[in-house]
Formats: sequence, structure tokens, C-alpha cells
Amino acid sequence: MAKKKMEIDALDGDKKPLRYWVLNEKIHNAADDGAKHIVVKNVLGQRFIADCMEHKDLKIDIHGTPGNDLGVFLSGPTIEVFGSCEDQTGNTMNAGTIIVHGNAWDVTGLAARNGKIFVKGNGGYRIGIHMKEYQDQRPIVVYGGCVKEFFGEYMAGGILVALGMKIGNNKVEEVPSKEVVRGSLGSGIHGGAIYVRGEVPEHYLGVAANIQPFTDDDLKLLTPILKEFCKYFKMPIENIWEREITKIAPSSSRPYGAYYNPRTV
Repeated sequence: MAKKKMEIDALDGDKKPLRYWVLNEKIHNAADDGAKHIVVKNVLGQRFIADCMEHKDLKIDIHGTPGNDLGVFLSGPTIEVFGSCEDQTGNTMNAGTIIVHGNAWDVTGLAARNGKIFVKGNGGYRIGIHMKEYQDQRPIVVYGGCVKEFFGEYMAGGILVALGMKIGNNKVEEVPSKEVVRGSLGSGIHGGAIYVRGEVPEHYLGVAANIQPFTDDDLKLLTPILKEFCKYFKMPIENIWEREITKIAPSSSRPYGAYYNPRTV
């Protein structure tokens, strides 16, 4: 019988990085053999780690820097990254949780349909692009730091959060309010909601993005999400409420409807 915990080295016998398909085959085989906790060491940019995995009771720890498409089509496992990620983390994920103790860059959560992504640090461009939800399946992406342009572009559902904090060991620093997000925020949004901790200037808003009142229902929705975030990164949730949260939601379900000529469609 396979051990419940298994370690995998992402370097070969010559201390060179394994090719990504070799590493992924080792991870899949370990899970299929019954491992419930897989620790992957010395990761150096390998792509597609944990792609398409459906093992709901599996925990994967990653030490190093995973490459693009970490957790692509993920449908169950929990992945914890002790470092930063490259682009497209959680691409089209269906279920599961991804926890990142560093930064996660461009296009995180691309077209995610469900599941949760918690990032301690900062993000890049087009995070949450075309996330979607159906009934009780709702993707969630939370950044502790700041994000760049097109946050929530074409968003069709789910929850995006940017907190604007520098979270260190036993220390939390505030980022200036107007630096938490950038321009084209929620451009083309037609579902879901974006929550930004701090002030959002009107000229940051993209097409169809609209600032709306932060209500008691929003507080009720966000509180368990933020409690989970704080649990992973050992931060008191009281720090979050020290600054007001701005809610951005769609003003239209067809943000580009007026741009089309019906004679040409």
C-alpha cells in the first residue's frame, strides 16, 4: 500500500529540472497510488502542475516557483505554494483551493467556474478574466496585495477581492488606497462582483463597471471568505476592516450591446 505522504523532487539525478510532463506524471501516479499529501520540492518553472486532477482529499505542497497554468482544470485538490507563481494560475478550474504564499501574476483565475484562490502578495494583468458562476458554483479569488489593469475583465460571475496590504511576519503594512487597483477595472463586466479595499477613482472603471453601495449582505458574503484568507496567512481579520471596501458590479448584462450594428451580426 502506498504511503499517505509522498515527496517528489522536481530535479533529476543531475540536479537539472525535470521536464514538466515527467514531473506531472510523477504527481498523478502518486495520487493514483493513494497518496493524500504530496510534497513537491525544487520546482523551477514547470508548467501544468496538478492539471485536471480530481482527487478531492489530496493536498499538494509546492516548494519553488511553478510555471504557467498551475492547477489548470483543477477539480478538487488543495494546492499550497510556498513561493510565487507565474501566469494563469487556476486556469478554468472547476473546484478545489489554491493558496499562494507569494505573488501570482497575469491572468490568474482565467475562466474559473468554481473553487478558491488565495494569494498573499500581488498580481498582474487581467486577473479573473471571464470568470463565471452557475447556481451554487462560484469562483473566488482574493489578493492580499495589489493588482494591475483589467482586473475582472469580461467577468460573468464570481468574487474578486484586492486588499492592498503588505503582509509580512507579524507585520501588516498599508498600500496607498489609490494603488490597490489600476485602470480598466472590470472592463466588460456583466456578472459577479469586485471588492477593493480602499478608494477607487471613477476614471479607473472600465466599460459597464459601476461603484455600488457596500451593504450588510456584502459584509455577510465576504466575512467567511476573508476569515479563510486570514487563517492561511496568519493575519487578524480586524486589520482588514480598518479601511472601507468599495464594491464594483456590472451596470449592464450586455456591456457592449450598443456597439454592435444588428445588420452586421
